[in-house]
Amino acid sequence: MKKIEAIIKPFKLDDVREALTELGIAGMTVTEVKGFGRQRGHTEVYRGAEYAVDFLPKVKLEIVLADDMVERAVETIMEAARSGKIGDGKIFVLPVDDVIRIRTGETGENAV
Repeated sequence: MKKIEAIIKPFKLDDVREALTELGIAGMTVTEVKGFGRQRGHTEVYRGAEYAVDFLPKVKLEIVLADDMVERAVETIMEAARSGKIGDGKIFVLPVDDVIRIRTGETGENAV
């Protein structure tokens, strides 16, 4: 099993969720986060004064999948989240040793 963590632009969340649902992925965790990468934030003007915005709002998706679903899920996220502009985000794929469903005690892929 693998865990996919994807950091994407907030306005792309619905597109990514719909694309993953069509792929058959039923569950995910979504967290609102802030951060920056190569773009190093940006400046905004508010009431005539210029402010530096160092941390940009992003959304982090976390999905645990069987190994055979990971490649398709990553491709789907890339296609749905891509705007072609700087700051589209990153996708991390991490190994998962085990999963346990608390309610039933199921383990492994059956718990996902």
